[in-house]
Amino acid sequence: MENELKQLIIDVLELEDISVADIDSHEALFKDGLGLDSIDALEIGLAIRKKYNVKIDTEKEDVKKIFASISTLADYIKSVQG
Repeated sequence: MENELKQLIIDVLELEDISVADIDSHEALFKDGLGLDSIDALEIGLAIRKKYNVKIDTEKEDVKKIFASISTLADYIKSVQG
């Protein structure tokens, strides 16, 4: 699932110079890591909702933990899907 998420992010955000292999699953998605911003998070959230039928509530306190890395995002999706 982590590689699927990496490809989803590359496709949704049109990151032409980055491949799945370039993204570390434990690297931060925001700031120092991939350098994504809140608009990117919204786009990723919508794509996840469409692909996995999982809604990530931006009002939840743990939303920063969910979006911390590819690994934490994959873990969250798996936990919601059961």
